[in-house]
Amino acid sequence: MIILLVIILILLTIYGMPLFASIFAAAMLGLYHEGINLAAIPIEILRLSSSPVLISIPLFTFAGYLLAEGDTSKRLIRFSKSLLGWMPGGLAIVAIISCAFFTAVTGATGVTIIALGGLLFPSLLKEQYKEDFSIGLITTGGSLGLNFPPSLPVILYGYVSGLNIDELFIAGFIPGTIMILLLCIYSFYMGKKWHINTTSFNLTELFHSFWNAIWELPIPLIIIAGIYSGFCTATEAASLTVVYVLFIKTVIYKEIRLFKDVPSIMVESLKLVGGIMIILGAALGFTNYLVDVFVPATILEFMKGIVQSKTGFLLILNLFLLLIGCMMDIFSAILIIVPLIIPMAQEFGINQLHLAVVFLVNLAIGYNTPPVGLNLFVASARLERPLLKLYASTLPFLVISLIALIIITFCPWLSLFLPGIMK
Repeated sequence: MIILLVIILILLTIYGMPLFASIFAAAMLGLYHEGINLAAIPIEILRLSSSPVLISIPLFTFAGYLLAEGDTSKRLIRFSKSLLGWMPGGLAIVAIISCAFFTAVTGATGVTIIALGGLLFPSLLKEQYKEDFSIGLITTGGSLGLNFPPSLPVILYGYVSGLNIDELFIAGFIPGTIMILLLCIYSFYMGKKWHINTTSFNLTELFHSFWNAIWELPIPLIIIAGIYSGFCTATEAASLTVVYVLFIKTVIYKEIRLFKDVPSIMVESLKLVGGIMIILGAALGFTNYLVDVFVPATILEFMKGIVQSKTGFLLILNLFLLLIGCMMDIFSAILIIVPLIIPMAQEFGINQLHLAVVFLVNLAIGYNTPPVGLNLFVASARLERPLLKLYASTLPFLVISLIALIIITFCPWLSLFLPGIMK
């Protein structure tokens, strides 16, 4: 009977059963088979809901949705263009940096593609960038900011692993910058190869664009400074961010009406948060089952038998995480996979901060990995291009991202340098 139910569950999942329902069902089947009380699932959900760190997720999400309203994206693009538009491939570099900033603040790759794609895609085509390049750039750019504050996946990883969240943000800074830098170099090369027109540097325009965006540009820096200095916790930083963004959007820029617009924006942000939270609850229940039946220990023993070195383990880990990243939401992946890989990484002497960075970089790349990377579907709908075209367009950017992943994986000092000097 259990085998039959598992087969039915797999078929239902393939045919579109919601992810949280599939995970819940798998957890219930597993616990029932092992004779464990199903109350373990609501107990885990209660533990999740009582965690003070997770309060920051709806708050940062709400702040991100507030920023997505109005002309924030236009101001960021204008400032970036005035700063970098004189370079070959300048607009493409502007797109990369703008997407990274927006994803870091909103914590959602799809929101970035939807909010900036409509602005950047026509601009890139107008500047004579090739369509495939433009599509690949916007699709890949959607997940570039996941290592930067106040990225929600970093906060959740800290909750699951017990690592210090501000150290996680600091550890991810150099690796995240390397990914952006390699894509910027590629954009520079293509801009020079295609002889894309550049705009002359104008100090007056730079000043005006900076002045227009002066309230929004420092948001990530303020958050990380507040958390690392000890002035506030991650949850308090999220609360302050909401108050700050509400103030600038309603009072400074006057783009949002407090009583007319804010409630609807709040509802939209809570739809995303609700989806995340129900997946987290299901994933915690499933993780509880995996731990109860000693799956981590079994996998560890199996890995010891086939892998004898740290290098071999990291190679297999990357392949495994890329597969997980293109098939599973990053939030549920963190809850289900992280408890499995932490003991294995400890066995091979891998630093936990380095492991966190490698994990998050893999999952970010997984968003763009065919055949089922989430960004591919979002970009296909937003840019109105067939999915097969997205596969081909993102391939060069995927190769560059994998090169960055190899560098980050086998140069652990890139992740550990800043946390080491700031202790």
